[in-house]
Amino acid sequence: METQMYLAYDYPLMSMFWTMLWFFLWVLWFILLFRIIGDIFRDDTLSGWGKAGWMIFVILLPFLGVFVYVIARGKSMGRREVDHARQKQQAFDDYVRETAGGGKPGPAAELQRLAELRTRGEISEEEFQRAKALVLNDDRPASSAGTTTAPR
Repeated sequence: METQMYLAYDYPLMSMFWTMLWFFLWVLWFILLFRIIGDIFRDDTLSGWGKAGWMIFVILLPFLGVFVYVIARGKSMGRREVDHARQKQQAFDDYVRETAGGGKPGPAAELQRLAELRTRGEISEEEFQRAKALVLNDDRPASSAGTTTAPR
């Protein structure tokens, strides 16, 4: 007597589950493959021959190449990713600082501009001294003859 064996795949719902699982794993593997290819090109410690060797290994034997790369260089791959993210964040922060604070030059640049105006004769010595005092006092008008104002 022969008994019929039912596997989980024989049920339509399980068939859909297994199909979705394999599709998810396939997409996950492609994401890992492209991240590894990007890491190979981003790594400054690898020579050109090293990069070419890893690329040949990953392309000709994709499953084995990806797994060997993750085992051999996975830890440094994570460090490179964190360093790259920090560099991008630092570049963004510098850009924001430059853009937000770029409207007003610093005191040194302002004094240099005033000195150039004086040497060209566009402002007098008295005007230069008055403007210099304003720049050095953070653009606050100098108080008159030794009197100070109380803070409010």
